[in-house]
Amino acid sequence: MTDVIAGLPPGGMTARLHVKAAEMEAAFLSEMLAHAGLDDKHGGFGGGAGGEQFASFLREEQSRALVAHGGIGLTESLFKALMQRAGDER
Repeated sequence: MTDVIAGLPPGGMTARLHVKAAEMEAAFLSEMLAHAGLDDKHGGFGGGAGGEQFASFLREEQSRALVAHGGIGLTESLFKALMQRAGDER
């Protein structure tokens, strides 16, 4: 699959793959934060089903902020793997 076939401007696929890699790192960090106890149901949201849901939103935003500020370096590893796989499919 090439950028032209996908209807993307040159470099469009590369940019999309980098965004997807960053999203994958954020999802990973969100799960890690949850297991570290940052989804504490008795935290600032008062507990209950609504509190659990809002705590997950907060955790997701915290993980996105971590990635935006460099994360743990997982984005680049994932991006390279995605680029290699995209190259193999061409």
